[in-house]
Amino acid sequence: MKKIIIMAMMAVAILPTHAENAVNSDNITKSEKNDTVRIRYIHRLTEDDARIFESNLQKTVIYVNDQVTTHLIMPENIKLVDISTDKLVGNQCADNIVRLKPKSTLMDNELAGTVTVIGERHIAQFTVYHTQAPKRAHSVYTVGQKDIRDYTNPEVSMTQGDMSRLCWSIFTSRRKCFRVHGKQYGIRAQVNNIYTVGDYFFIDFSLQNKSNIKYDIAEIRLKLMDKKELKATNSQTIELTPVYMVNHADHFMKSYRNVIVLKKLTFPEEKKLRLEITEDQISGRVSYLDINYRDILNADSFAPELLINLQQTFRGL
Repeated sequence: MKKIIIMAMMAVAILPTHAENAVNSDNITKSEKNDTVRIRYIHRLTEDDARIFESNLQKTVIYVNDQVTTHLIMPENIKLVDISTDKLVGNQCADNIVRLKPKSTLMDNELAGTVTVIGERHIAQFTVYHTQAPKRAHSVYTVGQKDIRDYTNPEVSMTQGDMSRLCWSIFTSRRKCFRVHGKQYGIRAQVNNIYTVGDYFFIDFSLQNKSNIKYDIAEIRLKLMDKKELKATNSQTIELTPVYMVNHADHFMKSYRNVIVLKKLTFPEEKKLRLEITEDQISGRVSYLDINYRDILNADSFAPELLINLQQTFRGL
């Protein structure tokens, strides 16, 4: 009987110690599990991982070096440039060119940042890495079709690149408009074609200099004015700003041709659109062409022969 009582007392004494060990063991196990979970989901992004993720985003990878200036050439005018980090410095040095450079020397293959370039109708993103080899860095990168994505810009219905291609196509097309012409100071002016494309008018005109004096162009102006000569207090002249002009020559000797782009507009019959080519003040000759609204209404749309010329222009670029 005494043996049974002694064994029972020993069991009671051992039980709390075992329970404490069990609790401590559980706590250690939980702690290890927590540590394991915490460590398991911490993952530092490696260079290979970054490139995998960026390929899903279709970013273009370019390399820079602190001894090389990298130039990005967009196919259209640039509206905005964003550089994600202060490791890179850059600016817009032309309408469609951005230049970049590392702010300081970085490690080889170190991620320098992301550069986003927003054009008139397209957006391009570049992942920029630093390379310690200057020969490996991009000095000039021409942005191609594979590098850009379209976006909707309500302010721009046609890019200047598209305008330029259309203008050159019209420039090489034959004359189809014979109604609008004039002659002043030995200068014969004529409208060759008027096209309407989208929200714009394309006015193709030329000048022939019959004199032996060179014509120095000071400015080309477009005005909306009254047909009849009224008193100065009653007349109203509205100056119009051209959107684009293909020929920027400032003088010519015998012949001159240009295509000017104007935002589409309407005006009443009593008004006329005057295209005015002003010479420098020394001689002060002024050539002008008056375009009536019916000539605007008869403007051609994008004709098949113009499309052929445009395709030929594309091949020549």
